[in-house]
Amino acid sequence: MSAASGSARKRRGAAPPDTGVGFDLAGFLPYLINRAGVRLATAFAREIAPLDVTLQEWRVLAALAADGPQRLSDLAGLTSIDISTLSRLVDRMVARDLVARGRSDGDRRAVRLALSAKGGRAARSIIPLAHHYERTALAGFDAAEAEALRAMLRRVYMNLDALPR
Repeated sequence: MSAASGSARKRRGAAPPDTGVGFDLAGFLPYLINRAGVRLATAFAREIAPLDVTLQEWRVLAALAADGPQRLSDLAGLTSIDISTLSRLVDRMVARDLVARGRSDGDRRAVRLALSAKGGRAARSIIPLAHHYERTALAGFDAAEAEALRAMLRRVYMNLDALPR
């Protein structure tokens, strides 16, 4: 059954069909989180594509804009991008002059990534659009509800540390 027909069934007040499995996909938290995230990410990626920035590149730009220079491993954690994928992505971003590599003052062996001037301009041009998407997603939520949702999602994320890696 499609999500649309499931939604129509719920609007009509009809009970879900008894499949004998006892599983409600439409109410399953991982499904709901993924469904909202994919819809938001897909629309946002389409919107920033004409700016010659991918969604993953935006996550790197946003993390560096928000938190300043980062080691690759720290950036991987912030962006939720696998370190080997992130390494290749950063190589491409360095070649396009969106980010710059530098050495850490405390540890000359550690490479730190920072926004280049071009990357900073790209991030500043996308941030208002990111805020628009967030406002759209949170339409109808008051400030307390929006903050509660953020807190709950952070807590869900932290709870997942209990899962095997």
